[in-house]
Amino acid sequence: MLEPMTEADEADITAQLGRLPRGVAGVAWRCPCGKPGVVATTPRLPDGTPFPTTYYLTCPRATSATSTLEASGLMNEMTARLAEDTELAESYAEAHRQYLAERSRIGTEAGIGEVAEIDGISAGGMPTRVKCLHVLVGHALAAGPGVNPFGDEAVEALGEFWARPCLTEETS
Repeated sequence: MLEPMTEADEADITAQLGRLPRGVAGVAWRCPCGKPGVVATTPRLPDGTPFPTTYYLTCPRATSATSTLEASGLMNEMTARLAEDTELAESYAEAHRQYLAERSRIGTEAGIGEVAEIDGISAGGMPTRVKCLHVLVGHALAAGPGVNPFGDEAVEALGEFWARPCLTEETS
């Protein structure tokens, strides 16, 4: 369930991203320190731009660690496994369907409805390839374990990225 974004959340997210957040429907996952780590975005941004990335990773440590995973070639390995493992492929396809259903729900609740330009398109390469671990990690953190198999694997590979205390504005 999404938590409404507070003024303090908006300030934290702005500091994390280096810009004001756009189209935030709510906070989808919080770091154990209490700061937003994943936000859910509306399927159409306030300026009218279609935006398929429903779960947007904002935690700087998670983002950095995920970039390192991407650079390791993990996405190619994951994509290759889709062709070899039909059970994994079906689980990933189900994650895609769940992602689309959540985006639809968020769009409806925001009064946006369906966005034809991104109809059937989720994010992160789902359901046929892996092209963005950041999206899959955001989805896994927001939805919880057991929904996105590759997101779960990436979160596990990240380890306890939140164990180091979050940096405050004074120390960052």
